[in-house]
Amino acid sequence: MNIVLVGLSHRTAPIEMRERLAFNGTRLDEALMTLVDQQTLDEGLIVSTCNRVEIVASSPSGAERGIERLTGFLCEFHDLPPGALLPHLYRHSHTDAVKHMFRVASSLDSMVIGESQILGQVKEAYQQAVQAGTIGRILSQLMHRTLNVAKRVRTETGISQSPVSISSVAVELARKIFGDLVDKTVLLVGAGEMGEQAARNLMEAGTSKLIVTNRTADRAQAIAREFGGGAVNFEAFYDVLPSADIVICSTGSPGYVITPNETGRALRSRRKGPVLFIDISVPRNIDPLVSNVDNCFLFDIDDLDSVVKTNLKERQREAQAAETIIESEVHHFIKQLRSLDIGPSVLEVKELLSQMAVAEFRRNRKRMGALSPEQESAIQDVLIPALVNKLSHPVIVHLRTAARNGESTEVLDELRKMVRID
Repeated sequence: MNIVLVGLSHRTAPIEMRERLAFNGTRLDEALMTLVDQQTLDEGLIVSTCNRVEIVASSPSGAERGIERLTGFLCEFHDLPPGALLPHLYRHSHTDAVKHMFRVASSLDSMVIGESQILGQVKEAYQQAVQAGTIGRILSQLMHRTLNVAKRVRTETGISQSPVSISSVAVELARKIFGDLVDKTVLLVGAGEMGEQAARNLMEAGTSKLIVTNRTADRAQAIAREFGGGAVNFEAFYDVLPSADIVICSTGSPGYVITPNETGRALRSRRKGPVLFIDISVPRNIDPLVSNVDNCFLFDIDDLDSVVKTNLKERQREAQAAETIIESEVHHFIKQLRSLDIGPSVLEVKELLSQMAVAEFRRNRKRMGALSPEQESAIQDVLIPALVNKLSHPVIVHLRTAARNGESTEVLDELRKMVRID
């Protein structure tokens, strides 16, 4: 088994280097076909995302030559001198390469532990390599197990359950206050990127209506159209405040846009439950005193960040359980791969036993008397192969067990000696 891996990630290389080494579009197909030369490397795939570039391959020439080939390929394909690239690369082989793939697909090596995007990216990289014809027996086994391990980690641990982005925490807070979000209305004040993403997440979580206001009316209307909502003039957003259950503020204003006095007056006509205010602006755009208005709950960016940090700690705890799963899966996969590696040995065992059986038949042929052509053919085509299969079975079981346990065995050497003596 010679699985090798060379790569770099957000942990080892700046974004400028990751951008330089990215494989995109038609260049990926070209790279895969160039990578697998059928000599040093006979299988390969490339995982290329904004946070990592990794090449995984099977090397019949051995791990050292395989890693050397992967490193040289990266430099040559991207026209980079080795000195510029080597300090950023990590190199893994055998068990370490398998473990790294399991950890990457399970998001344990991601910038945000527990994020779900990397699993889809790894799966896509595998499918692209299959389409390019650069996947064979070894990497097929590796990738199927990699995807299954990642799914097991997500199913058996809580690594992805606690939201760790500002926009997703907004949804979590809304659910804690309102429970069901189906009949809730979201008012987006301003069109900042984080505010828009928070509104998007809330709409995807089931809120029924989105109202958008922004100093640039065209921008407000564009966002409203995207979500099937409505837009109002920025100067008139207090008029629609009573109908909003969740208010997300994300403007570029240097001061408070939402004040307690205006909020209190606007909400006098509201007759249905609390209002959740989420201020994602820096500097803050909602006066902290809004939290003193009856039935108003206010969270600013620091409040959300505190929740994110708490949830990140929870994911770190769940990551320990994930690591235990991965250690076990690596052990089982290596045993499985070793048993696959005995294929040539199985063929040799049967060939050696067949040579011995045919030699014995020829040596004792005269003692068997007259045989018809059919009888002689039956001995060579039916009886001898059946005997070979019967005799080889315990030998093959011994070889497979030794391979799974990483033990050496001399059974093949003994069979070779017997044939030579014979």
